[in-house]
Amino acid sequence: MAGTNTDEFAGEIAGERRQLINVAYRLLGSLAEAEDAVQEAYARWYALPRSRQREIVSPGAWLTTVTGRICLDVLGSARVRRERYVGAWLPEPLPDRAEWDHGQGTDPADQMVLDESVTMAFLIVLESMTPAERVAFVLHDVFRYPFADIAGVLGRTPAACKQLAASARRRVGVARAPVTAAGQAEAVRHVKEAWETKNIAALVDLLDPAAVMTADGGGMVGAVLRPIEGGARIAQYMVAIADKAPGLELLERSVNGAPGLVAQRAGVVMTVAAFDVTDGLVTRIWAVRNPEKLRPWARDG
Repeated sequence: MAGTNTDEFAGEIAGERRQLINVAYRLLGSLAEAEDAVQEAYARWYALPRSRQREIVSPGAWLTTVTGRICLDVLGSARVRRERYVGAWLPEPLPDRAEWDHGQGTDPADQMVLDESVTMAFLIVLESMTPAERVAFVLHDVFRYPFADIAGVLGRTPAACKQLAASARRRVGVARAPVTAAGQAEAVRHVKEAWETKNIAALVDLLDPAAVMTADGGGMVGAVLRPIEGGARIAQYMVAIADKAPGLELLERSVNGAPGLVAQRAGVVMTVAAFDVTDGLVTRIWAVRNPEKLRPWARDG
């Protein structure tokens, strides 16, 4: 790496890490991939000759551009990888800062900002976009970068980037305004109580008739490979899970900044569930079971 090459800019570029991690996670939906992208961007900075570093007016803007380009490449290859993924692919769930495993060096809890732009529902909408749309939308609408800067990431004109963001915005526009945190917490609490008592009728009453449940096991643990559609079918499946998993403990926890549930056995987190609620009814459940995506939830590291 850089030797004395790092000293002149160390403080300035180190302060960019938080912003870069937040940008990259929203672009990729994976904390591990986001951290890799940011690390690669820093590696490219340190590989520059000192004379080139001094020519760069804003190292932070340079790092953002490079991180964005790396994420764009990852998004392009992710489509191929996800075609080979066993079952449904869901974004990596994030715990609340207090819940994060604090035994892994640089603590991601100090880096991530949990707001409406990282809720599971929002990230799922981002997944429906093309890589270029996602980059343009996230950088402009979420982080307020000007289209002139985004053009440098995408290699397109500012006008073209504006069109991409507008196209992405239309996808988001069909989504209704999210329920309040208190309203979602109440719905999730009622689901937890009905699930614990294996009350199918109560679960059916809490689920929208057209609700959909998606599970992500990644082929590493048991999980349904296709989404379960219909409140009645979801309720029956949830109770069947409870019957097959004695000793499973359900905990109300923040998942990506919104009320959710964590299922653990003997202190080990087995599943993290995020919810979408409309008019008091649960419309979507996203259950992440892939152990590789649950590492931040491991209290013992």
